[in-house]
Amino acid sequence: MSSYRWQTVDFNELTTAELYSALRLRQEIFVIEQNCVYLDVDGLDPSAVHILCWRQDQLLAYLRCLKPGLSYIESSLGRIVVSPAARGLNLGRELVERGIAYNQQSWPDSDIRIGAQSYLETFYRNLGFVVEGEPYIEDGISHVHMNLHS
Repeated sequence: MSSYRWQTVDFNELTTAELYSALRLRQEIFVIEQNCVYLDVDGLDPSAVHILCWRQDQLLAYLRCLKPGLSYIESSLGRIVVSPAARGLNLGRELVERGIAYNQQSWPDSDIRIGAQSYLETFYRNLGFVVEGEPYIEDGISHVHMNLHS
């Protein structure tokens, strides 16, 4: 079994190669695999904390943590992605748990809000998130707002 290396870093701590890997993985999944044309580089990355999981030099999983007021009134998690090469290894769960822990430690009085793709609603419910509001379409994909209460 290969060991994983986890990183939790500010934007300015990412090397150029690490940032490139993160952006490439996001594009591979959110644009190519999901056939969704949208502007992934939305200006929030420089303000985010990035959590990455590596096996040697291959990025397997990634998400970004945003402080309250950037995306939502609450703190948030976003751009949550697992490489096709790592699916089925439960890295998605560990990735989100690490994001939750980071946000709760950094902003303990804030809920955590996500805009989840609807097909992942059960996954996020199992991590303690609850649906708030009706499903909506974002970039051609059904989403739902979910909140993890502080």
